[in-house]
Amino acid sequence: MESRKINKEKENALKQLNRILNKLPNETKEFIIQAFTDKRIPKEYLLSSILFAYSNAAGLAFNLKQGGYTNYGNLYFALIGSRGDSKSPAMSLATEVLNNSDHQAYEEFERKKKEISADTLTSSEEEIVERKQHFVQNSTIEAAMFAHSKNPYSLGVFVDEFVFLIEKIANKNNSEGSQWNSFLLQGFTNQHIDISRKTTDSYRMKTSYPTLLGSIQTQLLPKLFANGNLESGLVDRILFTPRLTTNNKLSKSGIPEKTIICYNASLQNLLHYRKSIEESKTSLPLILSTDAQEMLHDYVQNLIIKQQNLPSIHKEYNSKMQINIYKLSIVLHLILNSSNRSFQDQVTVETIDLAICINEFYFTNFKLITSSKVNVIDEKIFNEVLIKKAIHNGATQTDIIALTKKSKGQVSKLWNKYLNEMEEKLETGNQI
Repeated sequence: MESRKINKEKENALKQLNRILNKLPNETKEFIIQAFTDKRIPKEYLLSSILFAYSNAAGLAFNLKQGGYTNYGNLYFALIGSRGDSKSPAMSLATEVLNNSDHQAYEEFERKKKEISADTLTSSEEEIVERKQHFVQNSTIEAAMFAHSKNPYSLGVFVDEFVFLIEKIANKNNSEGSQWNSFLLQGFTNQHIDISRKTTDSYRMKTSYPTLLGSIQTQLLPKLFANGNLESGLVDRILFTPRLTTNNKLSKSGIPEKTIICYNASLQNLLHYRKSIEESKTSLPLILSTDAQEMLHDYVQNLIIKQQNLPSIHKEYNSKMQINIYKLSIVLHLILNSSNRSFQDQVTVETIDLAICINEFYFTNFKLITSSKVNVIDEKIFNEVLIKKAIHNGATQTDIIALTKKSKGQVSKLWNKYLNEMEEKLETGNQI
């Protein structure tokens, strides 16, 4: 029954994905399709990575005043799959323009440092030499926050293996983990950052803008829902992307150069425009058309109504959907208008419609992975109960192996575990 439910959710997610691709601008759609055809990169992985790239490139340069708040476009993404599923290639391909920008900025940073005599360069003077960057990788929380203070319009947390960051956050004895948790929770709604340090300068950011892109192996997914991560609200803020599409045909050619150039040029257009806004230390308010405003209002109202009848785990996610729809509306307006640099145009009904499709796509993905997670737990409980009943009814380990298809070692471990529990209860006089 649960398996049929998962298959149905996956079919729904695939339909939503195809509908999204058909609504994207040609340069983005072709980029995703050609990467799938020629590089065998799953379409959904590249879609999420592209959304992350534009979310990061947008920064605080664009805002949308709706729902009683000033909304920004920072989003968190996690790609889920097995080893070798092309998660990392998707992440790298979509963010190549941003990575190249970081390389150039780092070279400039090193050049400026060398201009100052090594004999006179103090730690405080080194901090004055600012390093511009879009991403941090394998960073401590202190370094990430400092980098964000020097890059106030946006900072991407780019992690190839998301589980290591999650383990830090889940460790209650790890102060850095709790700080990462606070940073991501507060940063999601662009709250302030205030850091006091003894040895170097303190700093305060009125508005934060972290973005997140990471990958996690399917078998490690339960760790994401453990140790208070679900209760803290971090999980609800992440847009999950499980593996949906597969291409088993090896191509003799790579992605057409023209396709890559067109995608990169659009993202570069956004970066150039954002730079001019950032230099003036302002933010461009996006304006909705009347019809777009009505559609957005009706959608959020519908989410609120639906929320009342959802299971608790989906209720919390629904509340973040009511925030994410504004963020997605900003990012998609920029994607749809990047090729011709028409960022100041009104946000249209078509943009809101696409934002709704994507918001619902990620909700389907969330239901898909939570259903899979429940299956893993249920299977474990089922096997333990089955072995208990088998022992009481005189069945053998061979019978259990044949029924469950588990290995001899796995069955033997559970079998002996229950026998030991029986012996302990008999010794203490407790009922079995």
